[in-house]
Amino acid sequence: MTALQSPTLPDEVSPPAESHARRWSGLGWGFLVKLVLMGLINAVGLLGIIAAFQAESWIVFGVALALLLAADVVYFTKRALPMKYLLPGLSFLLVFQVFIFLYTGYIAFTNYGAGHIGSQDQAVAASLAQGERRVEGAPTLPLTVVERGGDLGFAVVEDGQLLAGSADDPLSVVGPAPASGAATEVPGWNVVPRNQIIGDQATQQAVIDLRVPVSDDPNDGSIRTRDGSSGATYLSTMTWDAESQTITDSATGLVYTASPTGNFVADDGTTLPTGWVVNVGFSNFVELFTNPAILEPLGLVTGWTFVWAVLSVLIPFAMGLVFALIFNDPRVRGRKVLRTLFILPYAFPAFMSALLFRGMFNAEFGVINEFFFGGANIDWLGDPWLARAAVLFVNVWLTYPYYFLVCTGALQALPQDALEAASIDGAGRFRQLRSIILPLVLVSTAPLLISSFAFSFNNFTIIYMFNNGGPAIPGAPYALGYTDILISAIYDISGVSGGAADYGLASALSILVFIVVGVVSALAFRQTKKLEEYQ
Repeated sequence: MTALQSPTLPDEVSPPAESHARRWSGLGWGFLVKLVLMGLINAVGLLGIIAAFQAESWIVFGVALALLLAADVVYFTKRALPMKYLLPGLSFLLVFQVFIFLYTGYIAFTNYGAGHIGSQDQAVAASLAQGERRVEGAPTLPLTVVERGGDLGFAVVEDGQLLAGSADDPLSVVGPAPASGAATEVPGWNVVPRNQIIGDQATQQAVIDLRVPVSDDPNDGSIRTRDGSSGATYLSTMTWDAESQTITDSATGLVYTASPTGNFVADDGTTLPTGWVVNVGFSNFVELFTNPAILEPLGLVTGWTFVWAVLSVLIPFAMGLVFALIFNDPRVRGRKVLRTLFILPYAFPAFMSALLFRGMFNAEFGVINEFFFGGANIDWLGDPWLARAAVLFVNVWLTYPYYFLVCTGALQALPQDALEAASIDGAGRFRQLRSIILPLVLVSTAPLLISSFAFSFNNFTIIYMFNNGGPAIPGAPYALGYTDILISAIYDISGVSGGAADYGLASALSILVFIVVGVVSALAFRQTKKLEEYQ
């Protein structure tokens, strides 16, 4: 027995021990990866939570905290295994869809827009900044521009003390005054080098526009500077009374009272330019249907939107189906090459096509007038009906290859025995198309047509890039044009393109567009069920 046993070296590891060590090594690496992943997720989550807390956005704070706790529970415990795969998608859905929709709904019931962006305190500060005058007898103080957390501030020397503050934080004592001149070091703040202020125009303008309150009472004035090295106390002719919610202009004697609409209004109807965000209920929705200045041009835009969306689906679909029928016939030679040529517009970027066609339709030097109309001066972009026809042509040119591909696939999937039986029964080409081919093609393409209608209803790119919604509707507010559709009208009303911004009204219109598209799509999907009887 002893002779048959193979010798074992003392330093050899037996197979069970080697497997045990490998298993523990794998567990160690897995635990380390899990720990690093936990640290990264919690670090990113905590950054969002801290940012929301500093901005006092309590809804975002609560959602971020809930998502972080859910991620820790799902990924770092052995429970809720299916949620490990569902949580990322649900989180993105919540952040990029649900939150945006709810926030748009919230804005729709406010007066958020130009002149109504911040809080009432910010409106008071902005109003007091108007008509500033240097306080009589106010000394010129040595001043240093400082920065903390990305916010600029001032540090001034006064009465043997060094005081510092920003636009949101009034001056407070941060240390003793330096031996002479302005401070070169400010506790708790970073000193902004003077060469940076002089060399950077944006920083220089920000320093000139900066106002640092002297105290918590806005009527005590604020420190401002013109050269970045010295400052003085300035006081507005406006006086704020928090108890009566009024601002008094000592220069004119007018008293402006805070109104429920988010404005300071005097007895004679004069309104201060800066207001604040308040809830206005259904006022934005009512204005869309009752304000004549908006109702008439918006009615034109709405009517054209439906015409645009319907024609942008029917015409390309008809063209795509006709070309698919032609090139599905085996008697056509070179079908592969021709199909490739016909889908080229679909492969070209839409915004580039819109820009190219914009130049081609130019009345003075465009190739459309030059080569197709003998050099005639046809104002394609300036006439309302011609502009609509032109932008519709561009959209058809870009979208018919999509329907060509879809219809080609649907035709190739048709049961040939049904077509052969119809041919034997004496049905002609047109009868086969009307009674067999078209119904069967619609069974597979109807959902795509509905989604294409929703896409065309909100096809902002073509409208904006081709003619920016023009030509303009005379007397229309917010620069609305004859080729504008509702989505581009929302863009104009929101003020993103310039001009007066009215985010509340734009959000209200966005909700109405969402409801219209949803209702039309729901009704269309119900009608598509009737096509199933042809299968």
